[in-house]
Amino acid sequence: MATSTSEYVPPRRGPAPKRRRRDDTKLAMMFIFPASIGLLVFYFWPLVRGIWLSFTSWDLLSSAEFVGLANYERMLSDPIFWNAIWVTLYYVVINITIQTAVALLIAVLMQRLTQSTLVRSLILAPYLVSNVVAALVFLWILDFQLGIGNQLLEWMGLDRIGFFTTEAWAIPTIALVNVWRHMGYTALLIFAGLQAIPGNLYESARVDGASEPRMFFGITLPLLRPILGLVLIISVIGSFQVFDTISVTTGGGPVNASRVLQVYIYDSAFAQFDFGYAAALSVAMLVILMIVTFFQYRITRAGQTDLS
Repeated sequence: MATSTSEYVPPRRGPAPKRRRRDDTKLAMMFIFPASIGLLVFYFWPLVRGIWLSFTSWDLLSSAEFVGLANYERMLSDPIFWNAIWVTLYYVVINITIQTAVALLIAVLMQRLTQSTLVRSLILAPYLVSNVVAALVFLWILDFQLGIGNQLLEWMGLDRIGFFTTEAWAIPTIALVNVWRHMGYTALLIFAGLQAIPGNLYESARVDGASEPRMFFGITLPLLRPILGLVLIISVIGSFQVFDTISVTTGGGPVNASRVLQVYIYDSAFAQFDFGYAAALSVAMLVILMIVTFFQYRITRAGQTDLS
């Protein structure tokens, strides 16, 4: 006897109900709100007040008096201001050029030779030293009379050098002190960028017979461009704001040889109590940094990458 079998047909079901996504807007605002308050209180409000003070004459003891563009007219005809601009640019060029080159070399050596955490820690160690301490240490080492640096020069048969006391050596010496302190941090930023470059690109280049210099200029540098652009922008902004190293070592001297713009702003505000003029100088620095950053970003194309 043949038996008939019927297949089980599952009942049709409609589309599964969509799971309602949790709205985290309120939670996000809870975390953003404290930081926004700090941004408004410590950055935005001082910026607005500083711009307003740049149009006033204020000595801190009396009320501010509106003087229009008088501070800016004075600034444009102030030879010390233009000298401070020149000295600042001189410092920035020396500091950025040497710091970036040395940091790039250290980062490439770390990637090719060792990736030890201990080595990274040792390279970063100078950055953990405060600017004031680093300046004091080098002030003692390079002292004209008692510094071990000049004693070594004399032992080698060379003349002593007034590293912090002569016009020709003041800015280069200060720049090299800050290169020593910041090159480890810059090297780690570049090292992080090197880690993002695929290793198969180097393997393919070796198979094709490319040398190490060819791979460096043909692969490493082009693919590092966004990171190098970021590093240059951060380093230039920090270099324009150099103050503590100069304040500890030279105080802006000899004469005005190391009086960078930041030191001139400080002297105008807290030595001459001319806060209106100091505010105008600060606005000038802000405008210069905005222009420099804009052109750096456009030239280096820091927001784009060649990695696909």
